Amino acid sequence: MHKWSGLLLAVTLLASSVTACANNSETASDAGGTSNQQSATATSGQSRLDIVLERGTLICGVEGNIPGFSFVDETGEYSGLDVDVCRAIAAALFNDPNAIEFRNLTSSERFEALKGGEVDLLSRNTTWTTSRDTQVGAEFAPTTFYDGQGMMVRKESGIKTLEDMAGKSICVETGTTTELNLTDNMRQRNVNFEPVVFQEANAAYAAYSEGRCEGMTSDKSQLLARRSTLPNPEEHELLAVTMSKEPLGPVTINNDSAWFDVVKWVTYSLIQAEEFGITQENVEEQKSVDDPNVRRFLGVEGSLGEDMGIANDFTARAIASVGNYGEIYDRNLGQSSQFELERGLNALWTDGGLLYSPPFR
Repeated sequence: MHKWSGLLLAVTLLASSVTACANNSETASDAGGTSNQQSATATSGQSRLDIVLERGTLICGVEGNIPGFSFVDETGEYSGLDVDVCRAIAAALFNDPNAIEFRNLTSSERFEALKGGEVDLLSRNTTWTTSRDTQVGAEFAPTTFYDGQGMMVRKESGIKTLEDMAGKSICVETGTTTELNLTDNMRQRNVNFEPVVFQEANAAYAAYSEGRCEGMTSDKSQLLARRSTLPNPEEHELLAVTMSKEPLGPVTINNDSAWFDVVKWVTYSLIQAEEFGITQENVEEQKSVDDPNVRRFLGVEGSLGEDMGIANDFTARAIASVGNYGEIYDRNLGQSSQFELERGLNALWTDGGLLYSPPFR
């Protein structure tokens, strides 16, 4: 298994020059969706936070088929970075990381499920883009993984560049940013190719595995995770190219600040906990330190949680349940996982990465 340091370096090099775009069909369908979402919120007159608290469980929309991010095994157990973010939010609300229901959603289903109230949030490899923030009516919480779009091919194909894909077929999932990114990149390179489009990721990867297309494109993290599930994964490789920036993170519905604040600050708390050195193991001990920043962060002093309408020790609850961001990353994607992925851009800002939390005060 290759480590992902090359991926993160490639993202770094291209991050300033490439812009992620939304899929056309997604944009078209969202024109009406925005008004529907707004009317639903206005009609209920109730924040999603109130709905979730009254229900007593969190409903989290995930992908469900990507090892390391959200994956459900044969026993029905979910795991992954996206899953742990959901569990942190459930723990912050209910002091129980298992007070949660996961819903597997395809790329095409996810925004309708969010707008219709089928799920409380998405934690599902969703890229933050302008059109999703405006036309779709989504609200993006802090990025939990900085990614980039790549291309997977069979090693025996001899394909080494996107230009080598001229005349070749490429599998791509619709309802994602990848379809338009692919078209843009190939257009810039004047490379003609045959897109093979699927509504659902499993079908796309099955088609690639069966040889029905010569390339498979998606976020690099997803390609590497999915490669591990292919027969003879060592026979496949990612090209040394990054086609876009793909900042991934939790998403809530627009025009609901109370709920968005909770999702946003629980996510930030995982990052800030790592910066403070607060871990799943020492979080209880940290409550007795003299540092006012730590005491305020953990809810020993002040009213940061109560000001949001949740428990004042919401950060301590989240960390005690799933650990800080570094622990979550290590367990699912880092050195303690099958991927052994280096942190790269996903390191704290104090370590040269992009992860940064505003002050908790």
